[in-house]
Amino acid sequence: MSSFLEIVELVNGDIVLQRADGEGEALMTINFSDESKAYLPEGRLEVARAMIHAGIETASQLEIVRAEPSPQDPAGQIESLEAEAGLAEDFGDAADRVLH
Repeated sequence: MSSFLEIVELVNGDIVLQRADGEGEALMTINFSDESKAYLPEGRLEVARAMIHAGIETASQLEIVRAEPSPQDPAGQIESLEAEAGLAEDFGDAADRVLH
């Protein structure tokens, strides 16, 4: 399953990563404290975008590392949590599919 993702700022100020088709709940929610909002009156969306991008990149790298056989699991029998949850497919190249 492949879908486009979008970053949206909600009325309450939360910033969410969600599927562009609106199906399902938000995949991630970022909530800035009042103090953070005071420091970033106009830059929250850009900071959230950078945080989400970094998270997707890190998750992709972790998935690559987990997919490689290790001395403890030479046959590659240990499945990653993302694969079990069906998220690896969704997020494998998600950084390229996030709508800005």
